[in-house]
Amino acid sequence: MIRIDGSSGEGGGQVLRTALALALVTGTPFQMVKIRAGRSKPGLLRQHLTAVKAAAAVSGAELEGSHLNSQELTFRPGRVTPGDYHFAVGTAGSATLVLQTVLPALLDASAPSTLKLEGGTHNPAAPPFDFLVKSYLPLVRRMGPGVEATLERPGFFPAGGGRFRVNVRPAPLQPLHLMERGAVVRRQATAMISQVPFNVAKRELEMVGRVLDWGEEERRVEEFKHSSGPGNVLSLEVESEHVTEVFTGFGERGVPAESIAVEVAKEVQVYLHAGVPVGPHLCDQLLLLLALAREGSFRTVPFEGHAHTQLKTFAHFLDVRFDVKEVSSLVTEVRVGRVST
Repeated sequence: MIRIDGSSGEGGGQVLRTALALALVTGTPFQMVKIRAGRSKPGLLRQHLTAVKAAAAVSGAELEGSHLNSQELTFRPGRVTPGDYHFAVGTAGSATLVLQTVLPALLDASAPSTLKLEGGTHNPAAPPFDFLVKSYLPLVRRMGPGVEATLERPGFFPAGGGRFRVNVRPAPLQPLHLMERGAVVRRQATAMISQVPFNVAKRELEMVGRVLDWGEEERRVEEFKHSSGPGNVLSLEVESEHVTEVFTGFGERGVPAESIAVEVAKEVQVYLHAGVPVGPHLCDQLLLLLALAREGSFRTVPFEGHAHTQLKTFAHFLDVRFDVKEVSSLVTEVRVGRVST
């Protein structure tokens, strides 16, 4: 039984989700203590508990400590079973994080699966649906498996109530090498609003235009009239020859629209100036895919806390070597390979 300290690294929910994903793939049981000890509300919140129960559902796992606010969990996975699954967070908690917990195992399952997920689709501190569809899933497909996701209803923080479907066609993960970004071929700024004044979106896009010098044809408003609650999300998409990156900002009560836009635009500036294909959020997701493929490489911006937490968690489950090299103050190179015997 592997024992994992959930307070290691940045002490959030990622170490739990990654451990669950790798336990499913490898069939390895684990016990985790001090779950989310680095957060103001430690233990399992509803979205984390949904991820635990989703992982149990696809594998017939035995659970101990699977209740709200629990800071200890024992997870004994069974055989991963493909099928039709429905997972609902029940709050504005991120449904995309629940997907990322079970998807790696279903990519390697014996048959296709269909997932219906309900909850938040556009949440702070979680990959928004647009990132999954435009940045992450295209790389999954490039590595072999077929995964398609369809948004049926957005769920903005804090109301939630979103819903999307995912179809998974499993296949062995092939190595991916992503060392060059290539030329930028398209740029798109989208201000998404629901039950929020149109002027908010307009101000965000005008600021993006000023900071990044993106023209009017590269800026648009997308208004949702049937979501469960108000929401405002600013999504900046940079499509290059070899990869698409998506950067996201979330409107907050009391925070000027211009401030949201400036913050996201600066992330894009850093990414473009570094000249790398992979941004910080895609880096976290790509590390897991390459670890499961046992081979690959990419260039990214300097590592952040989540990336280091990922590598520490991988070491509990996988015999994979990560060579991480600082090429410059702006560029980090990652190479993944099997451990020599």
